[in-house]
Amino acid sequence: MTDRSTLVDQVLVVGANHRSSSLMLRDRLFVEERALPAVLGRLRDAGVHQAVVLSTCDRVEVQAVDDHPEEAMARITGVLANHAEIAPNDMAGQVYTMTGREAVRHIFAVAGSLDSLVIGEPQVLGQVKASHRQSTEAGLTGTGLEAVLQAAYGTAKRVRTETAVGERPVSIASSAVEIARGLHGDLSDCVGLLIGAGDMGELVAEDLIKAGLGTLRVTHPSDSRADGLARRLACHVAGFDDLPALLAESDIVLTSMGARRHVVTADMVQAALAARRHRPVFLVDTGIPGDVDPAVERIDDAFLYDLNDLEKVAMEGRASREAESGAAWRILDQEVDRFLRGQTERAAVPALSRLKSFFEAARTQALADAGDDAEKATHLLVNRLLHAPFESLRRTAAGDRGDDLDEAERLLEQLYDLDGTQKPKDGD
Repeated sequence: MTDRSTLVDQVLVVGANHRSSSLMLRDRLFVEERALPAVLGRLRDAGVHQAVVLSTCDRVEVQAVDDHPEEAMARITGVLANHAEIAPNDMAGQVYTMTGREAVRHIFAVAGSLDSLVIGEPQVLGQVKASHRQSTEAGLTGTGLEAVLQAAYGTAKRVRTETAVGERPVSIASSAVEIARGLHGDLSDCVGLLIGAGDMGELVAEDLIKAGLGTLRVTHPSDSRADGLARRLACHVAGFDDLPALLAESDIVLTSMGARRHVVTADMVQAALAARRHRPVFLVDTGIPGDVDPAVERIDDAFLYDLNDLEKVAMEGRASREAESGAAWRILDQEVDRFLRGQTERAAVPALSRLKSFFEAARTQALADAGDDAEKATHLLVNRLLHAPFESLRRTAAGDRGDDLDEAERLLEQLYDLDGTQKPKDGD
């Protein structure tokens, strides 16, 4: 009997994510970039020849294709346990395993950022593609895994273009970037100033740089701290005594001192705006307690946001993404169904090829036996093609197998459209 298994039957996933496991286990399982070639090598040595290892702060999982998925899942679990230096039993209840349609849907959801801690995070697809490249370089991909991942990338593109699931900022830093763009447009023409060396100020500065901020300067009462911060951000140091002039030159001001006094006062902002001819300034106060005098909020052309304000923007963004997730999941399920249907149809190709070869051989023999008599050739061809089905139906009827006969008749009607319901296509 012909093996009816399809690619979908061979798809599998083994992993642990933010929902299934503890942070402690994920830390043990985490595969650093320099360790990835060794882990891929262990998978190959274990007999897994098509696999991608995805390792992020939210998940560590192996997406794979194997002719024997159940056996492959056990081997993969062993490799992950070996990497984490724990026994496979120690991961029980925290590691998920999936095969078939469930595994395909999961892979599509991961690529589409729908299975993330924060729905719609744009970097997830990049992480999947980077892992895919590394597996390719290690010789651990094949036609099956390529088909699944390319379909997943296509699904991710539909989710991005047809929904707003990734459009709103969902973190404090990304909210600051979004507001800066709304106020100033292209950030490449903007000058930024970071006052202080707090972690949150540095985080917002990093996101602004990634978003294309043209110039960033850092300043701090301590020259050594300013120098260290400038090295980390690859930007310039400015003297703290020059703060009034720096404010006048800056389109975006980040404060991260937490010095228990206002480093930026309303009078300083008024003077800076006058020097700027009232070109607007976006101020982000990440200090706790605040570094910017709250009176700045009442000044025209000064737009002050503190951490609470940015958190509200981020919460609105998360709510918006959650609302869009329903439409995104519908798209994903459409694409999963399309992929499954395509794979099922491909499974019929070998049988159809054999049938066509059989028909061609019968036609060739009928033409040879009939010589130049076309009518005789057609009669021979029809009789020869129908001989085996006729005999099979007669044996079924003679054996009093009514259910089998009914099923055979239904199949013939479907295959040959005996009731004429299917419209022939051009060229048929």
